[in-house]
Order: sequence, then C-alpha cells, then structure tokens
Amino acid sequence: MARQVDILKENPECANARYNLGVYLMERGRLDEAADCFEEAIAQSGRMFEAWVNLGYIYFKLGDLEKVIAANRKAVEIEPRYARGWANLGFAHLQRAETDQAIAALEKALSLNPEMAQAWSNLVNAYLQRDNVEKAVATGEKLVALAPEFSLGHNNLAYAYYLQGDYDRAVAHADRAAALGFAVHPDFLAELAPYRRP
Repeated sequence: MARQVDILKENPECANARYNLGVYLMERGRLDEAADCFEEAIAQSGRMFEAWVNLGYIYFKLGDLEKVIAANRKAVEIEPRYARGWANLGFAHLQRAETDQAIAALEKALSLNPEMAQAWSNLVNAYLQRDNVEKAVATGEKLVALAPEFSLGHNNLAYAYYLQGDYDRAVAHADRAAALGFAVHPDFLAELAPYRRP
C-alpha cells in the first residue's frame, strides 16, 4: 500500500495506482474507501473495466443488485471480451430471477472462458430456475467434468438429478459434495434419505 500512496503523491492522476490502492482496501474490507479509489480511477481513465467489476462486487456486498448490473454492464461495454464481467452480470440477473438475461450473460462468459466453474454452476441454477432440468443436468455434468473437486457443482448437480428422478445419481453427487466439504442442506439430505441403498 505504501508504494501506491507514494506513487499517488508524486502523480495524483495515476489511475493504475489508484486502482491498486482500491484493490488493497477492498481485500481488507474497507469497502467505502475502496469504492472511492475505483471511482477516481474510472474518472482518470476510460479503460478501467476491472474497476467497474470491483465496484460491482462492492455493490453486491452492500446488497444493491441494480448497481451490480449497471457496473458490470459498463465493464463489458469497455471490454466485451472480459468473461468475469459477463459472469457477474449473469449472477446478478440470476439473483433477481431474470432468467433469460442470466442465461445469455453466463453463456457469453463461458464462450469467452469455458473454465469458469462458478459460471457453469450459476448456469445450472439458471436452467433450474427456468424448469429445464435436462439442460441443468447436462450443464452440471460438464461442470463436474471440468472441476471434479468443486463441491458446490456436485451439490447443484445432485439437486438437478433429484428433480429428474435419478435418485441414485442425486445421492452420489450429494455425498460427493459433502465429502468435498460442502454443507448439503439438511432438508435435501432428508429428501434423499429414502433413496439410499442399505
């Protein structure tokens, strides 16, 4: 942090140093100060798409999904190939039950970076939100093939299989999620209990 402060003393218009200071503050939970740094970096440089994404994260922590969407839209307007911005947009739309927009943004993110496990996981949830269980299962299988140690992916796939009526696979993936450290919801475990083989 001291280095960024020194750079800013010498050159108060340095957008990169302002951005780096914002990241430092954000990582330490000083969100209001971090937001100020990101806003100043954006004002100093028109290409600060990562600052917009970080502002989106701060808005999410503050519970303002509308601002999350607006910030990430700005990020992908500046840099349309920035997968993280699209993934964050998809997540925010998913939280607002704007399923079509969520799916479009998540598919865009994955077309740019097919290895984003969290985006695949959110896409599973979007298909479940749309009641397209078949697509949710297919997407969940891609996810666990890509990231076999991603516990949330196994949990979401377990639920998709449960909705599909494939209880053996639902139990297997729920158990895998738990073995990887995920706290599978007790109600879901209770729903699966009758389908466990002795």
